[in-house]
Amino acid sequence: MRKVFNGLLILALLLLGNWGFYAHRQINRLAVFTLPAPLIGFYKKHINYISEAAVNPDKRRFALPDEGPRHYIDIDHFGDSAVYTMPRYWKDAVEKYGEDTLHAYGVLPWHIAVVYYRLRDAFLIKDPQRILSLSADLGHYIADAHVPLHTTENYNGQLTGQEGIHAFWESRVPELLSAEYDFFVGKAEYISNPQLKAWEAVVASHREVDSVLLIEQRLTRQFGERKFSFETKGKQTVKVYSIDFSKAYHQALNGMVERQMRGAVKMIGDFWYSAWLDAGQPDVKELMKYQPTEAELEQRRKEVEELKQQRVKAREHDNDN
Repeated sequence: MRKVFNGLLILALLLLGNWGFYAHRQINRLAVFTLPAPLIGFYKKHINYISEAAVNPDKRRFALPDEGPRHYIDIDHFGDSAVYTMPRYWKDAVEKYGEDTLHAYGVLPWHIAVVYYRLRDAFLIKDPQRILSLSADLGHYIADAHVPLHTTENYNGQLTGQEGIHAFWESRVPELLSAEYDFFVGKAEYISNPQLKAWEAVVASHREVDSVLLIEQRLTRQFGERKFSFETKGKQTVKVYSIDFSKAYHQALNGMVERQMRGAVKMIGDFWYSAWLDAGQPDVKELMKYQPTEAELEQRRKEVEELKQQRVKAREHDNDN
């Protein structure tokens, strides 16, 4: 079972900008520019919200017990080859491991798909507020799937004497160096299977876990006491990974943090775009100046649910034949 960080680490995360706050905001903001017309107009109008709301899921972790497992999956708990053999679909995974076990070790890739389909439905009923809220949340979870330490039980190096590496990798390094990263990732593309795409991100991230840990260990031996320094943030003087150590780590990783951030930006754009396409490409220009009434939204929700039921019945009929 994943343990709660101690108070000092939580303070450090907040001070650093807890893929951290800084990186989540930047990733969501950059994803907007992958979108084609007319979708980009809607998202650009609300880009400040999309950026700021990127951190909402992290804020909910302190209030909602079910929120935490949505941000990670300790895939190695299930065995060395589990990243390749674990069921990709929720129903199959529950049948194999049980729902309680899955929630105990994280549900990130499955939850990405859940939020994706909620976003598609928000486009279907033309609810601009829900579209924006779910888009921001989806961006957060996809970004988390691109952090290698969100895919392992050794998520903070606590099993190898490397406590603090989580915030170092996802907050300190991008905060110091992301201004030099190349975030031109091209235009958003359609994703035909969001669930499998989410798992692709998790698999790719998990492959990097050993490098994340072993390179930090090697550099720690080289740098010794020069690994850390002190910086003033507001009225607080905090112990942080030194700039020299951070740069050396980034170079030794051969740009891994940059690659993972780029991958997150592209995938978020792909998912936003695909949700819109799967909803039938509703006219987003109308949504830029339109706020539907609750009665209108309720009627559309009923229509969407009826449509889903018709699809289920159609599939059952097809299967009977």
